[in-house]
This record gives sequence, C-alpha cells and structure tokens, in this order.
Amino acid sequence: MELLISCLRAFLAGGALCCLGQILIDKTALTPARILTSYVVAGVLLGAAGVYGPFAEWAGAGAGVPLLGFGNLLYRGVREAVAERGLLGAFTGGLTAASAGVTAAVTAAAAVALIFKPHEK
Repeated sequence: MELLISCLRAFLAGGALCCLGQILIDKTALTPARILTSYVVAGVLLGAAGVYGPFAEWAGAGAGVPLLGFGNLLYRGVREAVAERGLLGAFTGGLTAASAGVTAAVTAAAAVALIFKPHEK
C-alpha cells in the first residue's frame, strides 16, 4: 500500500508540473525554451528558499525528474562546493553535481544516433 501511495504522489506531482508547463505553452506567448529555463531557475530559487526539499520528500520521483529537480541539483552542488572550496565552488559545484546525469544523457544520445539513421520529414 505504501508503494502505491508513493507512486500516486509521484504521478500527481510530476503530472502537475508537466500540466503547468503545457498550459504555459498553450496560453502564453512564452517559447518552450523560456519555460524550460524558467523551470530550472525556479528549482534553484525554491531550493534556496528551503521549499523544494520538503516538496521533493513528499513527491519522490515526481519532483526529482522534471527540470525543477535539475535546478535544485545545481543549487545544492554550488552550495556544497562553496562551503568546501570558497568562491571557486560557485563555478564548479553545479557542473560537478550534474555531471552524472549529463554524461548519461550524452551517452544515450550518442548510442541512439549510432543505431538509428536520421532522415528529413
């Protein structure tokens, strides 16, 4: 039963974030790139305000997968690196924290590019 509740929370949280993004695409003049960037910045700001942590704890994977989670990951990486290395950490912390996810995405994209033949529509 606990697993079902966790899955439901993740579905509701992730779905609400995606639904909000789709509404912004459909009802505003904002481009998808600006909306995506706004999600990352919102993740940074919510993490800095201490709001994202409790939300992520409640929502589980529904909060960790979308771009808000990426922004929060960047914030936490910079915060920890600044505490350890000082000002230099402001430049290296976000990259270090996000390196595993970025590497996985680039590797998967390269594998897909080798497997499938691109073509024009």
